[in-house]
Amino acid sequence: QYKDAKKGTGPQPEKGDRVVFDWEGYTIGYYGRIFQAKNKVQGGAFADDTGYYRAIIGSGTLVPGLEEGLMGMKVGGVRQIVVPPEIGYPESDPRHEKVGPRPITFDGQRALDFVLGNKGLIDK
Repeated sequence: QYKDAKKGTGPQPEKGDRVVFDWEGYTIGYYGRIFQAKNKVQGGAFADDTGYYRAIIGSGTLVPGLEEGLMGMKVGGVRQIVVPPEIGYPESDPRHEKVGPRPITFDGQRALDFVLGNKGLIDK
């Protein structure tokens, strides 16, 4: 699911293209707790500027639902993407080392891991 806040005017990415994006991560369980904030981490002892995330479309390094949402965007666009658990972080990569984006702080990682480990708490 996605909702465009601002439509872009540039080309859409295709398989094999490098994408660079700014992102925020909120859980859809545990009361929508933020685990990664735009240009800053909320709370935690290791708050830093997060910079941008870079990935190659189709390389298998992005959460499938996020990649699907990015594919339809155009350069310069802003989009809210809701990734359901079925096409979210894979269980085969519990530390999120192969498939990302990955929270950059311990607190963010802990919040994300809690929700992924307790899927029964997903907000309805």
